[in-house]
This record gives sequence, C-alpha cells and structure tokens, in this order.
Amino acid sequence: MTTIDKQRVTFIPGQESLSFAGVLRSEFIKLTSLRSTVGLVLAIIVFGLGVSVLLAMTMKDAGLPTGPSVGFTLDQITIGTVLFGQLIAGILGVLVISGEYSSGTIHSTLIAVPSRVTVLAAKTMVLFCTATSAALVALFGSWAVTHPMFAALEIEIGLTAPGVFFALIGGSVYVGLSAVLGLGIGTLLRSVAASVATVLSVILLLPVVLSVLPASTLVRNLHLLSMSKAGDAMSNALDADGVFLDLVDGYVSPAAGLTVAVVWAGVFIVLGAIRLRRRDA
Repeated sequence: MTTIDKQRVTFIPGQESLSFAGVLRSEFIKLTSLRSTVGLVLAIIVFGLGVSVLLAMTMKDAGLPTGPSVGFTLDQITIGTVLFGQLIAGILGVLVISGEYSSGTIHSTLIAVPSRVTVLAAKTMVLFCTATSAALVALFGSWAVTHPMFAALEIEIGLTAPGVFFALIGGSVYVGLSAVLGLGIGTLLRSVAASVATVLSVILLLPVVLSVLPASTLVRNLHLLSMSKAGDAMSNALDADGVFLDLVDGYVSPAAGLTVAVVWAGVFIVLGAIRLRRRDA
C-alpha cells in the first residue's frame, strides 16, 4: 500500500461544530413535522377562539355588567385560552420529548447533538415560542372576534384600556410556560402516560385537592401559589394599588403570577435536565 493510500485510509475528517441556531432549526422542524404536535398547537387556537365566541353569544342570558368592565371582558376572552390552553400546552410539552423516547428517535437526536443540555434548551425555546405564539393568536383573535358583540351591547373594551393589552400578553406567556412545564415533566418521567397524568395533576388536580383540604394558612398559601392560580393572575389586569403579593388578602399580581409560573416550570426543567444528563437515553 502506498503512502497516499495509507493517508486515505487513516484520514478522519474533523467534526464540524453544530451551532445552537442549527439545533433550534432542527427542533422546530421536528415540532412542525408531526401531526400530533401541530394538531395540539392548532387546538390552543381553536379552543381559545371557540370558547370566547360561545361565551360572548350567551353572555346576555348569563348577566351583563352595568357598563364597560375590564374584568368582565378579560374573563370572557381569556378563559378558553388559559383554561384549556394550559392543559393542551402541557400535553404538547410532554409529547415533544416523551414521544421521542417512545419511538426511539431520542437516540438519533443525541447522536447528532451530544450535548444533552443543548438539546433540552433548544426544545424549551422552540416549544415556549410556539405555544406562546399560538396563545397570542387565540387571545387577540378572541378580543377581535368578540369586540363587535360587546359593542352591540355597549360594553366593549378596547386594547388600550388599562391592563387589557398586558393581560392578553400575560395569558399567552402563561400558556408557553405550561408547555415548558410539560416538557420538564416529560423529560423527568420519559413516559407519555405518566407524564400527561402528572401534568394534569399539577395544573388541574392540585388546586382541587387543596380546595377540599381542611382550611389552614399553609393550604391557602399553597393554593395561591399553584400553577393554575398563577395563570389566573397573569391573565388579569394589575390592581390599582400595585401590590405584588398579599397572601393574607389572597391577592396575586400578574408579576407575582409570572414569578410563580416560572418557578414551577423552571424546577421541572432543571430536574429533567439533571436526569437527562445522568441517565442513559
């Protein structure tokens, strides 16, 4: 064998560095390539718009305020997106990671991107932006669609009314954080069924359980600091007094709600990252 042949046989090209932007792009492609995940993203919009329109159509029979009310309007246009959107987004977050474990494609992902934290960070960013964007469409779309209905009854509220615009933004961010919560739980448990059950328990079941427990200061505070309570706070207008958090009076400001939701989502993402790094895929 000649020297040239030996060089050809033993030459191993250096691995090209994979940019984080490339990882983000690959995760976005995976998210938008599956019918299940795309269907869940669209479900956030459909449920948000559908519930708001249904409530607007029946609000006259349910009772109307004496005049334009920011609180009444926000309740009508946010309940569909926040209530149903948080659950759909949580399940979406679970499927983004647990679906790869169940299908075995997680091995290909980690071979392509050996840094597991980088993979999880890219999934988190893509998922949060996608779920938040869907919620933005649902919430602002709900306001636009129902505004003529409110105007016909002379109780319409514009986006420039105090607290309305930021309440819609806050509700959208909450849905995005719910998706991140689901991703963290899915990364931690790796099972679709167990992860979905845990997401539903954290978001939906925990407040119900706390509400039926014997009344105490601890139980009340835990209820106020639950994930779903944070969503309610983030989708409401800021109180005029500017109080951040008042556990005695049971008031959680939008900023406090954001802090609580970030902590819930962050804790599960960190726990998921720890298991992803320390355990085999």
